[in-house]
Amino acid sequence: MDVVSVRVAIYSLALGVCWLTLSSCAGSPIGESLQRSLESDPQLQENPPFGMASETDSSSPTVTSSTPDTPSSTPEATSRTPAPFGPAASSQVSIPEPGHPGFIGPVWPSSQDTDRVSRSRRQTPTTAPTLDQVPADLRPYVEDMLALDILPLPGDEAASGESAAPVAVLNQPIQRREYARWLLTANNAFYQDHPSRKIRPAVSSAAPAFQDVSQDDPAFASVQGLAEAGIIPSPLSGNATTVSFRPEAPLTRKDLLLWKVPLDTHQALPTASVEAVEETWGFQDAAKIPPLALRAVLADYHSGEVSNIRRAFGFTTLFQPDKPVTRAEALAVLWRFGPVNEGITAQQLLAAEPAAQAEQH
Repeated sequence: MDVVSVRVAIYSLALGVCWLTLSSCAGSPIGESLQRSLESDPQLQENPPFGMASETDSSSPTVTSSTPDTPSSTPEATSRTPAPFGPAASSQVSIPEPGHPGFIGPVWPSSQDTDRVSRSRRQTPTTAPTLDQVPADLRPYVEDMLALDILPLPGDEAASGESAAPVAVLNQPIQRREYARWLLTANNAFYQDHPSRKIRPAVSSAAPAFQDVSQDDPAFASVQGLAEAGIIPSPLSGNATTVSFRPEAPLTRKDLLLWKVPLDTHQALPTASVEAVEETWGFQDAAKIPPLALRAVLADYHSGEVSNIRRAFGFTTLFQPDKPVTRAEALAVLWRFGPVNEGITAQQLLAAEPAAQAEQH
């Protein structure tokens, strides 16, 4: 018998002895202890050693990382997925919100707050109009008159004491009282070097020409002075029925011309008729113009291109004698004084100011 056969016989005999021993110890404490020692470790079945994959893991489906387009639906998948890098990470990173200790940054308004702000802005009044809202044909005259700074405008005294032109009132009607003050002030400023053409303001002790303009009225000196000069019709000039001036009433076109034209011509107004005005101006409503104003309208026609009507109202076939006059239109009329060949404009006064200041120095 060779060596290999002897070894096989010994192994077989040993296995038989072990089997008999286990069979005889079955159910005994020694047998149970021996059986447990030969069993596999259950922890190794659930958690295989490092580097060895279990059968369960190899058979389970592979979990893919979630993206913003395909968000994960289970917490397990999210916890086992590596955190992505790059722009996709912003969809999974927990960002502190306002109130959190780690929050840094401004608190943006909610949609409700934004809607409320939008409604508030829509309800906020628009800003004051600028000279762009003054008719383009009147704008140059208005700019020159404002630059002269000789006529007060409502509310032009700013809180800081500086003058601020309230352009919002330029397109609004001007009152009779205000225009009377403007007319006397502008005439005397334009003719400051011609005393014979100035209008003397009335003194406070003068007897009022109108019942509704007393000595305490801020425009008394102007209204009374124009009435005493015969520029404004009053009982002093033979108009016995004109006892009220109506200082707060809007100035109309017929009175605008009736008061201004005599300061241009410096002579008595010509006689006029409805037919004469229709033939010259071509006004379709000439019959609606009162007789006194009709004379001023006809006289203004002879001023040609520098007439007050053309400067303030442009080309028109309707005079509309009772239409209120805006401050911008009144400024355009006061922009020039005098007859055709001897007139003085606000532009000329502005050009002369630097020379006058140079002479003073």
